[in-house]
Amino acid sequence: MSESAGPTDKPTQESLARAAAAAAKKGPPPVHLWNPPFCGDLDMRIARDGSWWYLGTPIGREALVRLFASILRKDGDRYYLVTPVEKVGIVVEDAPFVAVDFRVENPGPDQTIVFATNVGDETAAGPENPIRVAHDPATGEPSPYVHVRRGLEALIDRKSFYRLAEIGERARQDGREWFGVRSGGMFFPLIAADELPD
Repeated sequence: MSESAGPTDKPTQESLARAAAAAAKKGPPPVHLWNPPFCGDLDMRIARDGSWWYLGTPIGREALVRLFASILRKDGDRYYLVTPVEKVGIVVEDAPFVAVDFRVENPGPDQTIVFATNVGDETAAGPENPIRVAHDPATGEPSPYVHVRRGLEALIDRKSFYRLAEIGERARQDGREWFGVRSGGMFFPLIAADELPD
């Protein structure tokens, strides 16, 4: 690994939790401002369903998962847990969060769709938090995402995606007709209108 190691004690789930809890006492941890030394990779991963795993075992405590989620940062294509004194790499199988529900505020042309994630975040879709749809190159299966904070996205779960379809509309964008949703003054295309089932 080209990044130099920092403290001699290898970070653990417990040491990271202590540091994150201390940092969170003053509000949301400002992980974007911290530049601690890289301390190597931790055997921690976030599965596609949003579950967190440490040393091959699921982390069952919701409060602990939310604490770790608060110190998660994406630098380039990699994900890290960051505290004021250490930075460790973790594996994220897809998106780090899952959007498990949403509500529509001020329904109509000026509406805002506010998503709730599995770790307690809320994100209002709009110019700063766009909705996008990626397609599996092999199967063509769509995977919808919404931006949550600082490059971190949430995979929109299936039931929420179906609910979005219920409030969708058609609109022209980039010379093509799309079916999508409006939020925060923007239209977000979900699927080309000519690909909609009859």
